[in-house]
Amino acid sequence: MAIFVTELQYTKMIFHYHNTPIHYHKQGAGPVIVMLHGFLESSTMWQKIAAVLSKKNTVLMVDLPGFGQSGVPNKTLTMEAMATIVCEVLAFENFKSATLLGHSMGGYVALAFGELFPKKLDKLILLNSSPTPDSRSRKENRDRALIIIDKNKDAFITMAIGNLFSAEEKSKHTLAIKGLKNEALHISANGVTAAIKAMRDRKDRCTLLKNVPCEKHVIAGTHDLIMPHQDIVAVSKQTNTTLHSIECGHMSWLTNGPEVIALLQSII
Repeated sequence: MAIFVTELQYTKMIFHYHNTPIHYHKQGAGPVIVMLHGFLESSTMWQKIAAVLSKKNTVLMVDLPGFGQSGVPNKTLTMEAMATIVCEVLAFENFKSATLLGHSMGGYVALAFGELFPKKLDKLILLNSSPTPDSRSRKENRDRALIIIDKNKDAFITMAIGNLFSAEEKSKHTLAIKGLKNEALHISANGVTAAIKAMRDRKDRCTLLKNVPCEKHVIAGTHDLIMPHQDIVAVSKQTNTTLHSIECGHMSWLTNGPEVIALLQSII
């Protein structure tokens, strides 16, 4: 019960960017960590991690545009646009720089932030994420997903989240996965499609990751079907990024939470 209460000791905040409401949670005091969720997730995914890291840090858990309680901008959504919104949130809070921690799509946003605002980046941590762009086949899959969403958004969300977990993980984390699906079903079709297009069209940022002037880490799952481990190993060597491997799939924060928390404590 005490842990549950601690997890909820944060302040809900709202910031308007070009008339679009951006919601985020603020917790703790000290050096700043901005946590950026992945596709079909929201800032709520970070609650257990934030409860620990906020003991020594200020943690900002942002609902990226179209997810959680944040709105969707009228203009086309891009990784650069989302990174700019994160920068504006920091400015709104009067913070000059921060460590960025991004899961999957959140990592893409963190990389865009590093490209646009390198002097504002203290550390970069990619969790089950990569600087490489979509392959041709992945882009084709994104295009097919857009067609499915137009016909049945809820069916797509249920299928997409299910595909993030192995059969063993589904059996072990049934209730948590059900909660993740239920929350994701509230995401608007506009939010889902805008994010898919932004991921499909994102840049190759391997060179950026290699040259970014800060400490950088990538946490990879050895059984990650979305970000194959061998690909992340190659990227970490190519970009001189410290690699941390965990025996898990793509959703390490959910399936291997204590291990991820311990690792983040050692990094941050």
